[in-house]
Amino acid sequence: MKIVALLAALWLPLGVLGQAQPTPTAHAQQVAAFQQKINHEFSDPAESPLSAAERAAFKSLPFYPVAYQYCVVAKLVRDSTALPFGMPTSANQLHMYRKYGELRFELNGQPQRLTVYQSLALLQKPGFADYLFLPFTDLTNGHGSYGGGRYIDLRIPPAGTTLITLDFNCAYNPSCAYSHAYSCPIPPAENRLAVAIPAGVQSDH
Repeated sequence: MKIVALLAALWLPLGVLGQAQPTPTAHAQQVAAFQQKINHEFSDPAESPLSAAERAAFKSLPFYPVAYQYCVVAKLVRDSTALPFGMPTSANQLHMYRKYGELRFELNGQPQRLTVYQSLALLQKPGFADYLFLPFTDLTNGHGSYGGGRYIDLRIPPAGTTLITLDFNCAYNPSCAYSHAYSCPIPPAENRLAVAIPAGVQSDH
């Protein structure tokens, strides 16, 4: 069984690294850069979860239309007391994470919250100490997006900053959506949103 390297490739447009919501024009450019980068990685034999035959036919992942309303500014509420835990994966394994905090935000005028995590394995790798992992599900799963949920990659904001730009247009599918050879974290129950978010990568099926 080939095990995914804990999302070592970060698909991060500049927008999710800042704390201010980008303008609509800047946002469209950032999402286009995200889509170009992830399409390139799916075409690259060294990074792609696709088989050789699938790569030969690959042109682009399916994306929802870019939707500015799904790029929001979230308040980060840190949690310094959470203990490490094993997050179940699609291969019935456990990957070790700790809760870093909560993101609190609004979508279409309704308050929402999602938990962000740190991978204990990535904390040991140079350059990944500020990496945050956001797995989630919403009402599009199995109805336009991948049934097992999607991921967003984030970075810890600078010290003293409590805001993060959270762009669901940069939500992507876990590698196990394309191959059973991967072991992908399953979004915890606390990250199941009771709203539909038609943004980001869609399902191929």
